[in-house]
Amino acid sequence: MPVQVHLLDGTYELFRQFFGQPPRVAQDGAEVGATRGVLQSVLRMLADGATHVGVATDHVIESFRNELWPSYKNGESVPPELKAQFGLLEDGLDALGVTVWPMVELEADDALASAAAVAAADRKVEQILLCTPDKDLAQCVVTSRVVQVDPRRGTVLDEEGVRRKFGVGPGSIPDWLALVGDAADGFSGIRGWGPKSAAVVLARYGTIDAIPDALSDWDPKVRELLRGADRLATSLATQRDLAELFRVLATLRIDRSLLSSASRLAWRGPTRRFEDVCRYLGDPALAERAAAIAALRTGGR
Repeated sequence: MPVQVHLLDGTYELFRQFFGQPPRVAQDGAEVGATRGVLQSVLRMLADGATHVGVATDHVIESFRNELWPSYKNGESVPPELKAQFGLLEDGLDALGVTVWPMVELEADDALASAAAVAAADRKVEQILLCTPDKDLAQCVVTSRVVQVDPRRGTVLDEEGVRRKFGVGPGSIPDWLALVGDAADGFSGIRGWGPKSAAVVLARYGTIDAIPDALSDWDPKVRELLRGADRLATSLATQRDLAELFRVLATLRIDRSLLSSASRLAWRGPTRRFEDVCRYLGDPALAERAAAIAALRTGGR
């Protein structure tokens, strides 16, 4: 039977729940509302028919990218009440029986990209859904087999959708981000370059490396489409090393050791420990719901 794989950005979901709903406090005084919200979302996904699920989190907000670029995103601005819930969420997902990758040296986005690459190599996998709005995950999209889903808006981007949104194909997304910048990740891009200019130039050249330094060497059609092409050429020529560094920051790392096969993502129901987790969260109904979903899958056995 064809398999559909759901890969969820746990960091994004934790932030979304933390800032999107009222606080919830456990008996020991710890804030747990975001964790409850994410677990509820995962259970809805399972109730709606998801069979193979993996969740990645930024267990440590910083990664190797902080060593390359000091201004890269870090955990300094993350509220302590939110940061403390990363471990709690990871424990809750594990107890629910869902595969979870708590990332330390790499980031959650790298884990999602890695899992997508492994799943895409499996002929039994019909489709992989990357459940995150992060722009850098667009580089992983492949035709309509690996797609990106925005959980909040409910939109789906296949390869053609990526081209419509960014003006370039998935393979050029790291270069596009290098030129335009990514405020969420803490790098500014190259002076003077914006989404339109980056799309026009990369649609012709594909990568930063292929863009000539001298404007006179640019494709005449590209020069005609861009106002201030001379300034763009000069800006890139003088900041090419910086652009290449930003591309490194934007390029997701593939670590196939994170997942041996897509079959490892199959959900087989919650562990007994999930009841204890739900009692601590003040929501024992979560455990009852998980058990009910699992029972439906097995025909009550």
